[in-house]
Amino acid sequence: MDIRKLRYFIAIVEEKSISAAARRLHISQPPLSQQLKEMENELGAILVERDGKSLEVTDAGKTLYRYALQMDQLMEEAKMEVREVENGANGRLAIGVNTFSVARLPEILHRFQEQYPRVTYKIQQNESAHLCQLVRSREIELAFVRLPLVLDDFTVLHLYTEPFYFITSRNQKRFGQEVSLTDIARERLLLPSTQGLGVHYLILEAFSRFHLHPHIAGECSDILLLMDLVSTEFCSSIVPETLLNRHNGHAIHAHKISPAVELSSPLGLIWLKNHRLSKTAQNFIALYEERERHLQPYTYRKED
Repeated sequence: MDIRKLRYFIAIVEEKSISAAARRLHISQPPLSQQLKEMENELGAILVERDGKSLEVTDAGKTLYRYALQMDQLMEEAKMEVREVENGANGRLAIGVNTFSVARLPEILHRFQEQYPRVTYKIQQNESAHLCQLVRSREIELAFVRLPLVLDDFTVLHLYTEPFYFITSRNQKRFGQEVSLTDIARERLLLPSTQGLGVHYLILEAFSRFHLHPHIAGECSDILLLMDLVSTEFCSSIVPETLLNRHNGHAIHAHKISPAVELSSPLGLIWLKNHRLSKTAQNFIALYEERERHLQPYTYRKED
């Protein structure tokens, strides 16, 4: 039984009709019926039950269909890998980026483009949990996510861990450079991200560890709006360090949260386990690892 026959059988199962499958495969119906009969004889099993014009797949047929899909996928992946080896730098980099973005990513992408100028890009921004779903469905190959998340299906390259800062309007410098959660709990807080996901969870979990009940005014997933609201004294907030460098034009003051709180956000680059990565994705991972080894830790640069 070869891959051609297996693809014939896939079409028969999915179309639920010999004639419809023949049209899909652009062949005539009698040879397709003969191929099905030969497969059944070879396997010694009835694969489909014929009821007039419709077909019902047997348990044996469902088993063959499952393996046929896997073998067809492997064959396509083999063709893809051979083409990529032949084409060299041609390819597409499909990556996801967490809503809060990633330090140094623009720099890494510039470096990658210099080395692989013919590569095209698909870059999607979303919450970390949704990015995991996009990787599972193979809409993207790689994703930068914030932890903690359940990542049993993924290979994880841990990048770095960044601290959180308590931010207020520049006109509301009521604290020193370092603040405690007890101080923060009394403030009107608008938290970033969406309830139940990474950053939001980390912040609430920190308050819970110290048996504190913060004054939560709400949440805001629009980071630019959140920074505007803080700078205009609508609220205070708690944000990861990356946001301070990416949005340093706002009139805010950043207070470092006491190290005793252990409030920080790990970041990782993930991809699906047991699935072959494209050569383009492999090259990006290698470049990212190389650059991270030679760069100094990413820290918040306070404006004068």
